[in-house]
Amino acid sequence: MAEDNSIFIGGKPFMNYVTGVVMQFTTKDAPEVIVKARGKFISRAVDVSEVASKRFLDGAVGVNSIKIDSEEFQNSLGKNVRVSTIEITLGRK
Repeated sequence: MAEDNSIFIGGKPFMNYVTGVVMQFTTKDAPEVIVKARGKFISRAVDVSEVASKRFLDGAVGVNSIKIDSEEFQNSLGKNVRVSTIEITLGRK
């Protein structure tokens, strides 16, 4: 994919992410947008996807697929930590 249409969810205000998803579909004319999150931000990613698809782009965009996984890495103390991840693919209907 030449252009990466991914939105990474973090600690910014909620509407920043919704606006980002909507902008990908409207101004960049993206065929699909992937909303990605890890750990405690997974619920926010679900909310962003739902608000973008059902309130702002109603009827034009829907959920194509949802992938869940986990990643393992070492924290600052050197302990192995496993964190859950999610990728929600939104696409045009």
